[in-house]
Amino acid sequence: MFRSLRFRLPALFLAAIVLAGLVSTAVAVSVSKRYAQNTLRKQAFRELTQEARGIDQIYREHAGGNAPPSSEIERASGDQVFYMRPAKGIDVFPGPTPAYTLLPRRLIDFSRILAGQTVRFEFTPPGRNTRLLAVARPVKLGGKVFGAVILARRKTLLNQSWLPLIWRLFPAFFAGILVAGALGWYLSRRITTPVLALSDASDEVAAGRYDVVVPQVPGGGEISHLASRFREMASQLQEAEALERNFLMTVSHELRTPLTAIRGHVEALLEGVVEDEEARAYSLEVISLEAERLERLVGDVLDLAKLDMHRFALRREEVDMERLIDRAYSAFGEEARRRGIDYRRSIAAKPILETDGDRVLQVISNLLSNAFRWTPDGGRVGLALKQVDGTIRVAVDDSGPGIPREEQERIFRPFWSRDGHGTGLGLAIASELAAALGGEIELRTEAGKGSRFELVLPAMKSD
Repeated sequence: MFRSLRFRLPALFLAAIVLAGLVSTAVAVSVSKRYAQNTLRKQAFRELTQEARGIDQIYREHAGGNAPPSSEIERASGDQVFYMRPAKGIDVFPGPTPAYTLLPRRLIDFSRILAGQTVRFEFTPPGRNTRLLAVARPVKLGGKVFGAVILARRKTLLNQSWLPLIWRLFPAFFAGILVAGALGWYLSRRITTPVLALSDASDEVAAGRYDVVVPQVPGGGEISHLASRFREMASQLQEAEALERNFLMTVSHELRTPLTAIRGHVEALLEGVVEDEEARAYSLEVISLEAERLERLVGDVLDLAKLDMHRFALRREEVDMERLIDRAYSAFGEEARRRGIDYRRSIAAKPILETDGDRVLQVISNLLSNAFRWTPDGGRVGLALKQVDGTIRVAVDDSGPGIPREEQERIFRPFWSRDGHGTGLGLAIASELAAALGGEIELRTEAGKGSRFELVLPAMKSD
């Protein structure tokens, strides 16, 4: 479970959200703390200044008599109160030293006190470890400064003021994690559901079951593209399996037919059933023709295997294309005569090529064989040779039924046959051989009006 994409994806998503939340919270706390401390510091100084004014009024009321008691000062302020000795030669409160703490004048710039200014500062009282915020206000009598009263507050109180902010941020942080977790779970489900479906479909395909149902993934993203391509792959594998099965059935039939004929005639000859010379010659001719048929079928399969594995070697020789066309043309003359087909050839050029003549002849023969197969008796088949713009073109025309648009690409696939008969190797081998020779096969066809296959080879000699 923990290695599943369904678990790891939301877990990683949630971990990223938590990390981002922690960083954001830390930054927010740091900024809030700094802002809160600055704000609270200013507010504390304002409050201390107001309280210092009240204490100054108390001193004025007790001027010329005993110093005001510490309890009265503390009730008026609620903060720590310190006293700084009066200026030299001035004594407002005769008698003993006041009960509250005296501070040395070196803690602040006392010249500002003597000038009548209120001073804001921080200090640590002698003998203590607590840092204080303080406001020193001069105490005047008769327009003259004789000392200063200092009202202070612990600086740690500022921290206690902004700490509640953190406790407010934590619920918001955990609420954000819950929302992000729910969103991550939902998004991960949207992503992993089609991926898991594709994974299950791939298991089915790996087991040889190609008729799997691949779910439609909306959105047009990468997963949708993957699902679409996987669906096409499964469809092509299913089609390839059907073609392979059809090929095996066809090849079995194609092999069995000549083998049955050969076996029958051989047994007849061995048993002496055929006695006269004419019958014996006929049986031997049938055996020879059927053996050639078997050889041609096996050769086609081997040629296709070599082409697929790129282990196909080509010979180099000078080829007279006119003579090669004559050979290909004469091979089908008897079939044309027997079926009443109008079989013609046209020679418009006499080029000499440096190429593999046997393979060029094989391509042309395969194109002619395909044309005769689909041309009805009494139809028309044409073979033409011409040279156009640096290319040699050998065209094979027929008056067959034509090829529908949706089948024009399939006819060059191995093992595929339009009518389910034959091995489906002729045009596939012709196309692969043409490419190996440095050329191609072009197709022009129209339903009900026949087809035109044209072998196009470069006119210059191959390097």
